Amino acid sequence: MAKKAKTVFICTECGNEYTAWQGQCSYCGSWNTIVEHKVAPAEEATADTRRRTGVAGRPVRLGEVGTHDYTRMDSGLSELNRVLGGGIVPGSLTLISGEPGIGKSTLIAQAAGRIADKYGPVLYVSGEESEEQVKLRADRVLGSISDSLYIYPETNIENIMAACDSIKPCFIIIDSIQTMYSQSADSVAGSLTQIRECSGQLIRYAKNRNVPVFIVAHVTKSGELAGPKTIEHMVDTVLSFSGERDRDLRILRSFKNRFGTTDEIGAFRMTGEGMVEVPDISGSLIESQESEEGSVVSAVYEGSRPVFFEIQALVTRANVGFARRTAIGISQNRLNMILAVLEKKAGLSLLDHDVYVNVVGGMNTGSTSTDLAVALAIYSSFKGKSSSRRLVAAGEVGLTGNLRSIPNADKIVQEAVRLGYEAVILPERNARQTAQSGRKIDVADGGRSVSVTPSAPDVSDSIRVLGAANIADAIRAFAS
Repeated sequence: MAKKAKTVFICTECGNEYTAWQGQCSYCGSWNTIVEHKVAPAEEATADTRRRTGVAGRPVRLGEVGTHDYTRMDSGLSELNRVLGGGIVPGSLTLISGEPGIGKSTLIAQAAGRIADKYGPVLYVSGEESEEQVKLRADRVLGSISDSLYIYPETNIENIMAACDSIKPCFIIIDSIQTMYSQSADSVAGSLTQIRECSGQLIRYAKNRNVPVFIVAHVTKSGELAGPKTIEHMVDTVLSFSGERDRDLRILRSFKNRFGTTDEIGAFRMTGEGMVEVPDISGSLIESQESEEGSVVSAVYEGSRPVFFEIQALVTRANVGFARRTAIGISQNRLNMILAVLEKKAGLSLLDHDVYVNVVGGMNTGSTSTDLAVALAIYSSFKGKSSSRRLVAAGEVGLTGNLRSIPNADKIVQEAVRLGYEAVILPERNARQTAQSGRKIDVADGGRSVSVTPSAPDVSDSIRVLGAANIADAIRAFAS
C-alpha cells in the first residue's frame, strides 16, 4: 500500500518546520512566513540517492582527501574571478541575484561563452526565455558563438538532469531557479517545496560530477533574495549584482563564499556590447577634480584594493515640521549618530536643518571608514566652505568625538598618491603608522600642526598625511 503524503508547515525565512500553522515563527520571529506544503514519501528503492559523494558508505581518512586536481576554472572575466576568490571552484554552486534588468543574464552569458571556448561543453538552461531570445543576447555580447555552448529552454529539473547526462557539460547555468519544478513535488514552480527539491538535485549532481553550477535567483521588492532562506545555506557562494537603473555602473558583491573572502567587489559597466570590466573603479566613481562645497572624497578597502568615492551632503534650513535626515548609500542610523556627535563635540546646531547625504555613483557602503568624510561634508555644506586642496578623509567617528583607526590606511594613502590628491586626513594612530612607513605627516596637537619626521628613508613629498585625534581636529585640518 502506497504511503500518503504528509503535510508540514515551513517558515520561508529560516526553513523551520511545524506540525501545525501559526502566525509567527518561534525560531526567527518572522510573521506570516509559515506556509503549508506536502512532503512526498521517500521510496525505499531510491533512499540512497541523497548521498552527495561517490564514496559508498564508509569513512575515509582526511589525509587521503584532496588528491584530485582542484584548479579553479577561469571564467574569462577578471572581475568575476576576483569576487569568487580567484576563479570558479569545480563542483561548487553559486547563487547570483539582482533586480530585473540589472544585467545578471548578460554577465553569465559572457562567462558561459568564454568558458565554452576554453574548457568545453557549457549548458545554459533558460526557464524564462526562448532559444531565439538567448541567441540575440549572445550575438550582441559574444560576437562569435562557440560550438560548445548549448542552450536548453526547459523548466523540468528531471529533463535537465537527463540532458546533463547526455552532453556532460563542464559548466551549468540555471536561469532562474524560481522557474524550475520537479515531478516528485506536488506544488507549483517557485514554491518553497520546488525550490528546495530542485536545488537539492543540482547540489547532488554538482558534487558527484565535480561540475560547477551557476543559479540565477530573483529578488523581492526590498532587494532581498526571494524564496526560502535555506537555499542560501545550501549553496557555496552567494553573489549580488546591483546598480542604479539610470547609471551604467554595476557592482558585483559576495555575501557568502566558502572558497574565498566576502570583502571583494567587482565593477562592470553596462554597454551595448555587454558588460565591460572596470579595473580602475576609483577613477570611474569620481568625476569632479575640484574641491566643492559639501563634497568630500572618502575611501574603503574592499578585499585587495582601495575604492575611492565621493560623498556629498546638503544642509538647508527646515521650513516646516521636523527636520529631515535622508541618507543614500550609508546607514540612516549612522548618519543620525554622526549628526549627534557634530552637535555635541563640534558645536554645529543642526536641529532645525534638513540634512541630505548621498554616496555618488551608486555605491552602498556599510563601512565605518566613511564616518569622517560624512561629518566633514556636512560641516562643509553647513558653513558654506570647501577645502583649499584636493583631499581624502577616512576614519571612524566614535560617540566621544574621537577618531578610531581603520584598517589598511597605508594602502589608501598609496592609492591617493596615484590619483593625484594633495592631502589625506586620517585618525592620529593611522597617521603615525604611515610615518613609520616613510611618509612625512602633520599631527594635530591642541589645534597646532606638529610635523613628525618619518623613520624610514625615501620620503615622498607628493602628499600630506594629516593626523587628527578627534572630530574638532579633523575640521581644523579640513578648513586649513
